[in-house]
Amino acid sequence: MTNIAFIGLGIMGLPMSIHLAEAGHTVTGYNRSPEKTKSLVDAGGKAAESVAEAVDGAEVVCVMVPDSPDVRDVLAGEGGVFESAAAGTLVVDFSSIRPDVTVELAEQATERGLRLLDAPVSGGEAGAKNAALSIMVGGSPEDFGAAKPLLDVVGKTVVHVGPSGSGQTVKAANQLIVAANIEALAEAVVFLEAYGVDTEAALDVLGGGLAGSKVLDQKRANMLGRSFEPGFRIELHHKDLGIVTAAAREAGVVVPLGSLVAQLMASAKAVGDGGLDHSALLRGVERLSGR
Repeated sequence: MTNIAFIGLGIMGLPMSIHLAEAGHTVTGYNRSPEKTKSLVDAGGKAAESVAEAVDGAEVVCVMVPDSPDVRDVLAGEGGVFESAAAGTLVVDFSSIRPDVTVELAEQATERGLRLLDAPVSGGEAGAKNAALSIMVGGSPEDFGAAKPLLDVVGKTVVHVGPSGSGQTVKAANQLIVAANIEALAEAVVFLEAYGVDTEAALDVLGGGLAGSKVLDQKRANMLGRSFEPGFRIELHHKDLGIVTAAAREAGVVVPLGSLVAQLMASAKAVGDGGLDHSALLRGVERLSGR
């Protein structure tokens, strides 16, 4: 069993930390909103009042926070993981951030005798709760091998995709595909409803053909019921699409559909939908359609 520090107990991090605790590992959680630690403690974990306290004695440090500046702060900030963790500690960053930031932080970790993996996840809140996440991991093969038993506790598909930063690059591609699928589904739903079709039946038959997807399976209920409690918030997907478009430009790659859906996501955030699930792109289609 492993002593684990888990930094960031939000929609994704909390169920992931609980799975690790229930698997028998010693998990100490830290979150900026302390009340989030209660469920982890109820599952047999511990609560810490600072990153440094959580990291003290940890063999593995897991991080799940919203954005690149948050990861920098947790890892390289004052009282952060790089200052507090013992040499040899394995740091697994589940956050979705810029690939170049990951590479920079991995270099800093190495200089301090630490090992950093970027291990962003896909699957949303449902995947986190069901321990069915897809995890794309960047870093050395040796560090991946050391982390894999823990990754298998929280994920169903766990793949090493290359050196540091590779996990973040694959996650950016994932977010491009997911956003395009959600927008296409939203447009299809509004189109079907405009013609008075039995939309639920239509999605049943579409889901059984080439138009079927995990996005259709997981987001149809949100759209049909206009229920947008977040599994993954628009404001976070907006951030991820910013990573996609910036990284594509750096690589000299054209992503016309990605650029368009990034603008639609930005519009949804700008009109106040940022806290809703990304399936609320449907609301943007309705606005543009005057419905």
